[in-house]
Amino acid sequence: MTTQTFADLGVPAPLVAVLAADGKTEPFPIQADTLPDTLAGRDVLGRGKTGSGKTIAFSLPLAARLAAGAAASGGRAARGYRRPRGLVLAPTRELATQIDATLKPLATALGLTTTTIFGGVAQSRQVTALQAGVDIIVACPGRLEDLMKQGIVHLDRVEMTVLDEADHMADLGFLPTVTRILNATPSRGQRLLFSATLDNGVDKLVSKFLTNEVLHSVDDATSHVEAMTHHVFEVADQDAKKDLIHTLASGRGRRILFMRTKHQAKRLAKQLTSAGIPAVDLHGNLSQGARDRNLAAFGSGEVRVLVATDVAARGVHVDEVELVVHVDPPAEHKAYLHRSGRTARAGSTGDVATVMLPEQAGDVRSLLRAAAITATPQRVTAESPAVTSLVGERAPRVTPAPAPKGGAGEAGTGGGRGGRGNGGGRNAGARAGRGNGGGRGDGGGRNGAGRDGGGRNGGREAEGREAAGRDGAGRAGGGRSGGRDGASRNDSGRSTAGRDTSGTGNDSTRDGSSRRRGRGRGAGAAGGERGGNGGAVRNGGNGRTGGNADSGRAGGNSGGAGRAGGNSGGAGGNSGAGRGSAPRTGMRVGDLVSGSTSRGRGTRRARG
Repeated sequence: MTTQTFADLGVPAPLVAVLAADGKTEPFPIQADTLPDTLAGRDVLGRGKTGSGKTIAFSLPLAARLAAGAAASGGRAARGYRRPRGLVLAPTRELATQIDATLKPLATALGLTTTTIFGGVAQSRQVTALQAGVDIIVACPGRLEDLMKQGIVHLDRVEMTVLDEADHMADLGFLPTVTRILNATPSRGQRLLFSATLDNGVDKLVSKFLTNEVLHSVDDATSHVEAMTHHVFEVADQDAKKDLIHTLASGRGRRILFMRTKHQAKRLAKQLTSAGIPAVDLHGNLSQGARDRNLAAFGSGEVRVLVATDVAARGVHVDEVELVVHVDPPAEHKAYLHRSGRTARAGSTGDVATVMLPEQAGDVRSLLRAAAITATPQRVTAESPAVTSLVGERAPRVTPAPAPKGGAGEAGTGGGRGGRGNGGGRNAGARAGRGNGGGRGDGGGRNGAGRDGGGRNGGREAEGREAAGRDGAGRAGGGRSGGRDGASRNDSGRSTAGRDTSGTGNDSTRDGSSRRRGRGRGAGAAGGERGGNGGAVRNGGNGRTGGNADSGRAGGNSGGAGRAGGNSGGAGGNSGAGRGSAPRTGMRVGDLVSGSTSRGRGTRRARG
């Protein structure tokens, strides 16, 4: 018998060449059945199970007929501003992305352009593509209708419309939206509808929008894939189930594990990765970027296990998936069939394993009966021969990358909250010491070491909030703005020049040593108001508990103004952790290293 080719079916030569370059030379049954009618312009209703080749079946006529229409009008038709000529509707982002991946090279070969439209991402790129002019859009109903309402896209020039996985759109509640979208397209256009079943209102779409359609049903929704083998494994309890899942995931080939909830999928992926089996998750909580990255890692072989919810049950096509595991049996048979359809695609072989607990036996029997699947349950453990033979050779375990940790902080050298010291942060030591240099100053603070390494984030730059304080000392040199001119309020007076100082020494507002009179509100020093080597928060004396120079609530050698003094910030100092290792006597908060002050009164803590 002569083998039929795409060229024999009337597919244009440029498209045949694209298919041949991808190793596709012979059409699948649904392609061979539908192409003569779709290329001739007939409305077609195609029924076929997942993995039967429907995407190429409608992509070929879509590209060929739009290109032919442009040629008939005297060359490539001008792309209408926000007015596409071809439309493909798909129920999920994953399916839309995969359709576009198949369609784009075919369209490009004939000088056509495509773009995708779906939610979960910013619409700006989609708007830009529409404004530039695009021939074919592959869209999810929700985002497309939203853009229609905004006046960003118009469907009055659509010549050809395709509905893929129409039954799934019905399951998701999209039929009212789909109806409104189809009403916006010209009634004279060609329409193709592909679906595994015609229930849940799909038949109403057919009767309303398809004209003199031709029905092509390659196989029904429950027809078997001969190359797919089904297994049902019963385990004694949850612990035995966990062991079995880890074993099933440990083989060398790609496998997809299906869970009912996104939280369970995320947790199982982490557990497998921690056990040395690299895995990624795919579910509705992920952003589109995360979905794309995880699918790319799975498709490239970087990881071999994908843990997914039913969001991946349709439209996700990755070659050479050798095993699908129903970790949680689905609620209804159509989900079982679509999940299982991720393996044994396009003529390849594959296995499907369903894991159940004893109390789930009745539900699983009903599920398999509805799906017309015959499989005898087997009581197994992770080491049963039926399991080990299915898994085959196990892949080497991969040691997971260690989670990032903060620096080893201990109370001591550095600042507390006010001093913003040299290192440690919130997670790096005692709360008062806040890490190895603790606090927020002198290389600590907000960016130098982060919450795990120094200060809150390590001083916003290097010391304090930028080299101690915001700009060097205090906010600009000492206290709040680094000394507007000379000394703020000087030693005992209110002011000699402005409110802040850049002086040196141990001068402080109003006095410099007394509990109240030597306080200043944000006396910095060389280090500044909240950070660096000596930022005093409330005073420029000896802090609440005296030290040799500036300290916070507890003494240190020279520390800045923290809640506890230190070598360079507040907390801990050389004398320990906590809010200080000396009693609370002396000044209330902070000192000077080289004598600049901020304001004399007001807030409890000077801002930095």
